[in-house]
Amino acid sequence: MSQVITLAVSGISCGDCRQAIGSAVGAVTGVSAAQVDAEARTVDVAYGASAALPRIVAAVEERGYEISGYAAMWRAS
Repeated sequence: MSQVITLAVSGISCGDCRQAIGSAVGAVTGVSAAQVDAEARTVDVAYGASAALPRIVAAVEERGYEISGYAAMWRAS
């Protein structure tokens, strides 16, 4: 089973932001997809059991962005 979480991220304003966050989150072990929406200032992350949510959050924060909220759901993989 995989999880999908939508993170609200403060500070996303351009394509460079989108790329920086997408590559950082995508590099986290167990993340299968990361879709960054600069206009909505969100990141949709699909990840499996081997990815820990704190590592995903840390990947965003290490790039200088702040998580301001989230919503999660589970789906069969």
